[in-house]
Parts: sequence; structure tokens; C-alpha cells
Amino acid sequence: MKKRGLVISIIGLILIVISISVMASILSTSNPTSSNEFYVPALFKEMFNQISDNIKIEPGESGSFSYDTQSSNVPLLWGIQIVNYQEGDNLSILISSIYGDKYGVFTQDSSVIFEMLEITKSDTINFEIQNKGSSVVDVVVMLSEDPDKSNALSKPNSPFMSIVLPLAISGILLIIGIIILLIGLILYFIDWKNNRTDKRNY
Repeated sequence: MKKRGLVISIIGLILIVISISVMASILSTSNPTSSNEFYVPALFKEMFNQISDNIKIEPGESGSFSYDTQSSNVPLLWGIQIVNYQEGDNLSILISSIYGDKYGVFTQDSSVIFEMLEITKSDTINFEIQNKGSSVVDVVVMLSEDPDKSNALSKPNSPFMSIVLPLAISGILLIIGIIILLIGLILYFIDWKNNRTDKRNY
């Protein structure tokens, strides 16, 4: 009986074990239950020009945050994370400028939202965040001017390079391992079936 299926299955299983081991090692080292390693501003802090303190907003109430842009004619990446996100949380975000320009109203019903604005002149950008959900939310606002020119994500000691990237690679290896394992099992079953047929014919 051919053993190709068994060999391929073992290779897939090894990849799965390696990827899970790497993930477990990273998660235990970062200790996310007692630190802010998976707090978005902490993961990408070097990328942002400014990060707000936690803003607590009661249901039906609003919180605000202002940012003074440092450049003109550049894109502004802004993001909001609901730190204590629960299913059903909903925010309405009105963005305007000190000059009265309206940049739009955005709805957030997930843990994190990121959007891009085009800033044509130095300005003060106001974020009016209304809590339309039924529970108290803690939100944090993140802003980055001209993020395409940022090299923060490529720094070897950044949280992104030390945690997020290895986890992403491990996730890809895990998927590949599962696919290889399934292929191996299918081949093993085919070979086993063919072997039984050959024995009967013999």
C-alpha cells in the first residue's frame, strides 16, 4: 500500500503543531490579559501622531475630541476603538472643522473603525461621538497624518513586528497545514480503497 497520503498528512500535522506552538508562545509572552498588547493604539502607537485618553460615554450621551492638524494637503487617517466593546454597541461620529466644514457622519457598530480624510489646510478637526447603544462605552481616538510615509510598522522592535506579524504568519501556516492534512487524508483513503480493490481482484 502506498504511503504518500500518510506522509503528506504527517507533514500537514507538523505544520499545524508548529503554528499553534508559535501562537501559544507569542500569546503567553505578551500576556494580553494583564497588559495592553492587543489594545489597537498600543500595537500601532508609533504610527499615530496623537492618541486620545479613554473617553467614557453614557448611553444617549456624546463625547468629543479635537485634533490640530500639522500639515495641509495630506490624508488624515483616523480611527476609533471601543475598548470595552459588546455586541449591540453603536456610535454615531460627526466630524467637522473649526471653520465649519463638515467631513461627514460615520456609524460604528464594531470594535474598531478606520477611515481616511483629505486635509486641504491646517485645521482643527472635531470628533463628536454619540453613544447610540444601551451600555456605557470607553472609546479612544487615533490620528495619523500622511500614514503612507510612516515607517513605524517596519521597525524591528515595534509591537506590530514582534506580535502581529508573527501571529499572521502562524495563522497562514496553520491554514496551509490544515489543507495539506486534508489532502493527505484524502490520498490515504484513495490508496486504501485501491489497495482493497487490488486484493479482491487478486
